[in-house]
Amino acid sequence: MSPSVPLQEMIRAIRSARTQCEERGVIQRECAAIRAQFRQADNGGRSHNLAKLLYVHMLGYPAHFGQMECVRMIASPRYSEKRVGYLGAMMLLDEKQDASLLITNSIKNDLSHSNQYVQSLALCTLACMGSAEMCRDLAPEIDRLLRASNSYIKKKAALCAVHIVRKVHDLGELFAPAARSLLAEKNHGVLHGAVVLIIELCERNPETLERFRKTVPDLVQIMKGLVLSGYSPEHDVAGISDPFLQVRILRLLRILGHNNEGASDAMNDLLAQVATNTDSTKTVGNAVLYETVLTVLDIKSESGLRVLAVNILGRFLLNNDRNIRYIAMTSLQKIVGTDHNAVQRHRGTIVDCLKDQDASVKRRALELSLALVSASNIRSMMKELLLFLSSCPAELKAHSTSGIFNAAERYAPSQRWHIDTILHVLTTAGGDVRDETVPNLIQLITNASELHCYTVHKLYRALLTDISTQSLVQVACWCIGEYGDLLLRGECQETEPVQVTEDDVLDALETVLQSHMSSPATRGFALTATMKLSTRITENVDRIRSIVSIYGSCIDVELQQRAVEYNALFKKYDHMRAAVLERMPVIEKNSPGHTNGESMGDAIKDIQPAKMKQGEPLLALQPANQVCDLLDLLGGSEETLQPSPATGPAVPGLLINTASTAGGDLLDLLGGLEPALLAPAPTVPVYENEGVTLTLSCEKQSDTGLTVTLTASNSTDSDISSFTLQAAVPKSVQLHMKAPSGDSLPARGTAKVTQMVVLNNPNKVNLKMRVRISYSSQGSAFQDTVQIDSFPGLNAAGH
Repeated sequence: MSPSVPLQEMIRAIRSARTQCEERGVIQRECAAIRAQFRQADNGGRSHNLAKLLYVHMLGYPAHFGQMECVRMIASPRYSEKRVGYLGAMMLLDEKQDASLLITNSIKNDLSHSNQYVQSLALCTLACMGSAEMCRDLAPEIDRLLRASNSYIKKKAALCAVHIVRKVHDLGELFAPAARSLLAEKNHGVLHGAVVLIIELCERNPETLERFRKTVPDLVQIMKGLVLSGYSPEHDVAGISDPFLQVRILRLLRILGHNNEGASDAMNDLLAQVATNTDSTKTVGNAVLYETVLTVLDIKSESGLRVLAVNILGRFLLNNDRNIRYIAMTSLQKIVGTDHNAVQRHRGTIVDCLKDQDASVKRRALELSLALVSASNIRSMMKELLLFLSSCPAELKAHSTSGIFNAAERYAPSQRWHIDTILHVLTTAGGDVRDETVPNLIQLITNASELHCYTVHKLYRALLTDISTQSLVQVACWCIGEYGDLLLRGECQETEPVQVTEDDVLDALETVLQSHMSSPATRGFALTATMKLSTRITENVDRIRSIVSIYGSCIDVELQQRAVEYNALFKKYDHMRAAVLERMPVIEKNSPGHTNGESMGDAIKDIQPAKMKQGEPLLALQPANQVCDLLDLLGGSEETLQPSPATGPAVPGLLINTASTAGGDLLDLLGGLEPALLAPAPTVPVYENEGVTLTLSCEKQSDTGLTVTLTASNSTDSDISSFTLQAAVPKSVQLHMKAPSGDSLPARGTAKVTQMVVLNNPNKVNLKMRVRISYSSQGSAFQDTVQIDSFPGLNAAGH
C-alpha cells in the first residue's frame, strides 16, 4: 500500500485526473491510506490526514469513517489538532449522529479554557451542530460567556445563544437579561450579535417583546450614532458606517414598533433622519433605505413619513438594478390598498416598468398597474394595459386579460367603452381569455339595447377580418343571429354605415361553419345564428334551410341534434318558427356556483326556475349527452324518469325563446302536438306540512295533452321566501314547467304561488309525478317531496 501523500499533492492528483474513474481511483487509494494511519496508536499526522479526508468529503465522497477521529482530536490538548477536529465535527457530524454526544463534555471543558481561540472553536461548533440535549446542557456556560469581559468571546457567545433559542425555545428567558446588557457595548460585533439575539427572543415570546420595547430609546441612540458618525475605516462600507448593524437595528425597531404607538413615536424622528441622510447612489445605501422603508410601513408611523417611504420606493423604480426595481414594486404592492394616493404619484414610473425585459419585473409591474386602476384614471391606464397586452409574453396574457376584464367591469365609464375594451382584448388575445368571457360579454351586449346596431356592425367587420379567435367568433355569431336585421338595415349612427346583403351575412356564417379552425362550440353558435336569421331575412330562407339540413348528418352529435331539431321547425312547425326564434330577452347573470342546464353534484339543487314574465318561457335544447336521466326522483318505479328542463337562462346561443301564443308543447320538436281547448277540473290537496299547503288541478288539452296547475299557500305566521317547485315524470312523458307566478308566500295565506306544468303522454303510460318543494323560512331552509299517483278529474282516456 502506497504511503499517504501531502494534502497539496492529493489535490493536484485529483485535479489532474482525466476521467471520473481515474479520480475515484486516486481517492480510494488515499482513503485506504488514511484508514490505515487512523488505526495506528501513535500518529503524528492525524490533523494532516483528517484535513485530506475533509477535502474528500467536500468532493462528495464518503468520509464517515473519520467521525471518531474528530472526537479524539477535539479532546487533544494541542490547538492545531483541536482546530481541525472541530472543523471535522462541523462537517461530518450533526445532531442525528450518536458520535455528536461524545463531544459534549469536550465542548464544555473548552468553553472554560483560558485561550479565547479554543473557546471560540467550541462556541462555533455548538452554534453549528448542537442538538437540543447539548443546548440544554451547555446553556448556562453560554450565559456565563455572554457576561465575560472579552468582546471577541461575547460576540460569538451571542450568536451561539441564537442557535440555542431556536433549538430550545424555553431557554430564551435565560439569555434575556444578558442580551439587554449587551446593548451598552461599544464593540460593533457584540452589538450585532446582541441585536440578532433580541430579534430572535422577541419573535418567539410576546412577553419578552413587551419587555424589550423599553430598549427603543437605546436602539435609537445607537442608530443615531451610526448615521451621524464620521468616517471610520474599521466599519465604513462605501461611505456608510456599518450598514450591517444599521440593517439589523432597523429590523429590530420594526418588530418593537409594530402595533405600538409609544414605540413608534420614539423612532419616527430617527427614521426620517435615516431616510433623508442615507446616500442612495450605492447598493449599500439602498439596503439601509429599504429596511427603513419596511420599518416605516410596518409601524404606526406618521402620514408624512409614510409618503416619504413611498417616495423612496419610487426612486428605487428608477434604479438601473432590476433587483431593486423588483423589491420596490413588491413593497408598493403590499401598501397600495392603504396608501393608494401616495402610490398613484408613481404611476408613470410603474407603467414604464411594463416595458422591462425581465419577466419577473414585468409581472410585478402588471400586478401593481392593475391595482392602481381607479375610476379617475381608467381610460389612461387601460390604454397602457392594452398596449402591454399586444406585446406581453404568452405566460402573462391570461393574467393580463383577466385583470383588464375585472378593471373594465368595475370602472367602465360607459357601456360602449366597456364593449369596445373587451372586443379589443378578444381581438388581441382572444385565445387566452377565460371561459366565462363569452357569456359575460353577451350579457353586457344584451343589456346595452341602444348599442345593438353599433355592436353587430363592429363584430361583423371583426368576423370578416379574422375567424381564428374562437371567443370573438362566438360572440360575433351570436350578435349576428340576434341582431342581423339591424346589420342588414345599414343604418347606424355610432359607426360608418356599411351596406351588407343577406348573402354577405350568410357567407360569413357559412365560412365559420366550414372552417377547420372552428371548434364544435363555435359551429353551434354559427348554426344557431344561421337559423335565427331565417326570421330576420326574407329572400334567402331556402338557402338557410339547405345549410341547416346539411348538418343533420354531422359527425358531431350535438351539432347534428341541433340541425335535426331546426329542420323539424322548418317542416312541422313552420308556423311557430317566428315565435320560437324571436329575439332573446335580457339575460340575468347567474349566481356563483350554478351552471345552466348542467348537473353539479346534486342536480336538483342546480336546476333553478326562471323568474320572468308569464308567457315568455325559455326552451333549452340540451346536448345529447345531457338528455340522460339527470333526476331519478321516483326511485324504484318501473319507468325511467326525466327531469323538467331548467327554465332559467342558459348559455347564449343554445336557447330558443317560445311565446305562449305559439300554443302546444315544444319539448320534443320531432313529436306531434295538437293544441286543444282546456277543460276545468276539480282542485284537490296533495301536500300539507307545517302550514304549507299544495293543491293540484288538472285540465285536459287533448287526448294526450294535460295541464297540471299546482297552487301553494302559507298559513303560518311568518313569510316564506325562495319558494320553488320541481317535478319529474316517467321518461316517455314530456314535461314542460312554465314560469311560476312568484317565489314568496306571505304569512297567513294572503297570497298564493301558482305553477303550471304541461304534460304530453303520447304512449298513454300510467302517469305519475313527483314534486320537490323547497323554501326558506325564518333563515332556515326546508325541503320535502310528494309523489302524485292519481290525477283527479281525468277519465280513463290513457292518463
